[in-house]
Amino acid sequence: MAEAGAIVSDILDELSEAVRPGVKTLFFEDLALKACDRFGVKPAFKGYFGFPFALCCSVNEVVVHGFPSERELMDGDIVSFDMGVVHKGFYGDSARTVPVGTVSPEVARLLQVTRESLHKGIEKVRPEANLYDISQAVQKFVEGQGYSVVRRFVGHGIGRSLHEKPEVPNFVPAGAGVLPLKPGMALAIEPMVAMGGPEVEILEDKWTAVTKDRCLAAHFEHSVAVTAHGPKILSRRLTA
Repeated sequence: MAEAGAIVSDILDELSEAVRPGVKTLFFEDLALKACDRFGVKPAFKGYFGFPFALCCSVNEVVVHGFPSERELMDGDIVSFDMGVVHKGFYGDSARTVPVGTVSPEVARLLQVTRESLHKGIEKVRPEANLYDISQAVQKFVEGQGYSVVRRFVGHGIGRSLHEKPEVPNFVPAGAGVLPLKPGMALAIEPMVAMGGPEVEILEDKWTAVTKDRCLAAHFEHSVAVTAHGPKILSRRLTA
């Protein structure tokens, strides 16, 4: 899974480096597919429940599951890439939000807070900890910064399937009990944070999720293993 995650990290690096005003988002789909061929991996999302692309490419108010298209990025936009691969029977999954050109300080802060909220959650990954400690850490930090946690979508277990139990919400659900984490578990932790309200709606394509108030939203995700020594981030480059 670390190998799968490292490949996803490399693909996201390549996509992020290509972000600039004037680039059509469909260009990133082409880059992602070519990278999968180069690494000899299968794109995890393409065909998954009918999703038509390898890459989720979500701009500005699109929270998740955006379609790559002829839309051109503009200076001041933000674009979220969510990418998954299958490598030797295991899944890697990661996401990040990237500024296009020069963004306002308010938008830069949204990205920084969302990224930091992910790491606040990862810090809670340890044996016998409660799964909802992750949820509480993300929610407390995000709401403390004046933003909203999108509740319609949650993180998930990951391994030989893309989505496995348990679900990993970015908020503490009503009636949440105790779900102990065990060494060997792997979780995809993925805060989605909105500048305005948390409500979303799904567009006519049945996939694209946008904030109901059309405020900006950011998305960061890592696949993380529970080990006896704490969290191990799987979706980053392997080091020698």
